[in-house]
Amino acid sequence: MFEPSTVAYQPLNPAEPFLDANGVPRSREFGDVYHAADGGWAQARHVFLQGNALPQRWQGRAGFTVCETGFGLGLNFLSLWRAWRDDPRRPARLHMVSFEAHPLRADDLAALLRRYAVDGAVPDLAEELIAQWPPLLPGVHRLEFENGAVTLTLGFGDAGIMAAALEFAADAFFLDGFAPARNPRMWTPELMRALAAHAAPGATAATWCSAGAVRRALQDAGFAVKKRPGFAGKTHMTVATHAGVRPAADATPAGVAVVGGGLAGAAIAQALHLRGVDVTVFDAQGTASSHRGHVAAALTPLVARDDNARARLSRAGSLRALARWRILPEDARPWQCGTLQLSRDAGRAADAASVLQALGFPETWVRRVDAAEAAELAGLPLSRGGLHFAAGMLVRPHPLIQALAAAPGIRHVRANIRRLDHRSGTWRLYADSDAEAGQAPVVVLANALDARNVLHASGLLAPLPRVAQMHALAGEVTMLPDHGLGGGPRCIVGGEGYLLPAVQGWCVAGSTYAHGATESRVTAAGQAVNIGKAAGLLAEAGVLAPYAAAAGSLPGWAGWRAVLPGRLPAIGPVSHADGLYLATGYASRGLSWAALAGDIIAGRLCAEPAVLESELLAAIAPR
Repeated sequence: MFEPSTVAYQPLNPAEPFLDANGVPRSREFGDVYHAADGGWAQARHVFLQGNALPQRWQGRAGFTVCETGFGLGLNFLSLWRAWRDDPRRPARLHMVSFEAHPLRADDLAALLRRYAVDGAVPDLAEELIAQWPPLLPGVHRLEFENGAVTLTLGFGDAGIMAAALEFAADAFFLDGFAPARNPRMWTPELMRALAAHAAPGATAATWCSAGAVRRALQDAGFAVKKRPGFAGKTHMTVATHAGVRPAADATPAGVAVVGGGLAGAAIAQALHLRGVDVTVFDAQGTASSHRGHVAAALTPLVARDDNARARLSRAGSLRALARWRILPEDARPWQCGTLQLSRDAGRAADAASVLQALGFPETWVRRVDAAEAAELAGLPLSRGGLHFAAGMLVRPHPLIQALAAAPGIRHVRANIRRLDHRSGTWRLYADSDAEAGQAPVVVLANALDARNVLHASGLLAPLPRVAQMHALAGEVTMLPDHGLGGGPRCIVGGEGYLLPAVQGWCVAGSTYAHGATESRVTAAGQAVNIGKAAGLLAEAGVLAPYAAAAGSLPGWAGWRAVLPGRLPAIGPVSHADGLYLATGYASRGLSWAALAGDIIAGRLCAEPAVLESELLAAIAPR
C-alpha cells in the first residue's frame, strides 16, 4: 500500500565488494579491505574476542550483549557465535547489535562467506546467516539462531544515527569500521559518545585501530584506554574499559498474565514462551473464538515517500510476522503469495513510481507493474497496474491464533477480566463476579477495546487520553466461491477493497467499515459493498454479477476493530503502572502489529536489545 508524503528521504546504498589481486575483499565505496590480508578469522579472534577477554568474561552470565560498529561480511559475528557454541560455560543468551550503512546484497554475502567459511570452521553457521539475511531495507532487522538463544540485531543505516536510535546495554564493543582515513564517520567523538551511552557496568571495547584521534575520542567518551600488541604485523591495537552508564539487566519476570485470547494476546504469549517465561492467558471465550469462520486475511506493508513511522512500523511488523510464524504448522503458517496494490488512477500510479525511485527499495521487495503484468501475476484480468509487494502474505487467522497459543507451557484460564489491583509488587486480576482470577508480577492487556474498560475500572485510564479515545469499528468480509473466479487470484489483489486467493474453495472479499454500529454481523448490505469493491479491481467486473445478486446469502465473517487516533496501535509499558503493558488499538492491521508487539514487550521484559528504533517505540507508546 502507498501513503503520500513530501519529506526528504535518504535511500540505503548497498555495498559493492570486489576481490583485489591478493584475493582479499575490498569496498568500492571506501577503497579499503573488509579484513586484514592475513585473515579475517584470525583478526576476529585476536582483536575482538581476545581484546574483550572473551569467552572468559561471559562465563556464568545469564546473558551477554556485544555491539559492533560495522557488520561487513559478518566474520566477527560468526566468530563470536562459534566461540559461544564451543564454550560449555557460555551464557544462556548471546546478543549482538551491529550497524551497517552499506550492507551486502544476499548473493554477494553468500559468495564471500562460502569462500571463507571453511577456513573459519563456521560453514554451518554461515549458511544459517545467509538463509536469514534480510532484504536491504533501512532500519532494524532481528535475526535469531539456536532457537532464539543467539540473536543478531542489524541496524541498516549510519552507525552514529543507529547507535543513538536503539535501546540496549552492551557488555562489549567491537569497533570495526573501515580505516579512519577512508571512513572517518565510523570513528568520530560523537559516535564514541553514542556508544558509551550504552555501556553496561564493566563494559570493554577493542579495535585493530590505534590512531591517536580514536584513542582520544574513546577517552573523552569515558573509556579507560590501553594499547596492546596488534594483529598481523601491526604494532598496536586498542582496548578499553568503561565503568558503565546502563544499569544491570533486570531478571526475566517470574510470570506474565496476558489478558485477551485473540491475535494480540496469542502473539504475545508465543513471544514470551519462546523466551522461557511462564505465561497465563485470560480470556472469557477461549483462544481464537472471535475468528472462527474468518477464512483468510492479508498482511501487506506500506510505503511512504519519507518512510514515515507508519510505513516503517508496517514493514517491521511484516518482517517479524514472517520470522515468527514461519515455524508454525502448515495450516497456520503465512503463505507469502505477494500482494498487488492497484493504483486508483494514472496520477497515483505516477506518484507511486516516483516514490519507489526515491526510496531505493530493492525490486525484489516492491516494484511497479503495469496492468498487463499485474494480470499475469494475479492470473486474472485486472483493471489497472500498481505496486507488487513480494512480501505480501495470506494468513488464516483462526488456525494461526490456535497455533500461537498451543505451546504446552502456556496456561489458559476462562475468565472475563474486569479490573486490576496492584499490591506489594503483584498484580491481582478480578473477573466478572469481582472474584480474584489470578496474580502475576506483570500483566499485558491485549484485549482490544476492553483494555480501555479495564484501565478505567482500575483507576488507571486518566493519564492515557489517547487510549481513552479508543473506539470500536465493526466490519465484515464476504466469501465468494472460487469456481466463479477461475480458481481465484494467485496473489492478494488490493485497492479500494481486496480479493484474496482461494482457501478451501473460497475467496475472501472485503471489507466494510461500519462507524457507530451497535453490533457486528454479516449483512446483505455489507456483502453488496464487498462484492462491489472486488468488482472494481477486475477488468471484467461482470463476472461478479451472480455474486452481487446473491448478496445476503453468501457466507462471511464479521468482527470488531479497536481503533485509536492516528491509526497506530498502543504497544508498550504503561508509564504510571509498574509491570503493566498494553497491546491494543490494532484497528484493521492486527496481522501487521501482532508479532512485532510480542517481541517488543517480551524483549523488553527479558532485557534484550530493542527490535525497533526508540522514536518508533515512542510513536506507539501508550499515552
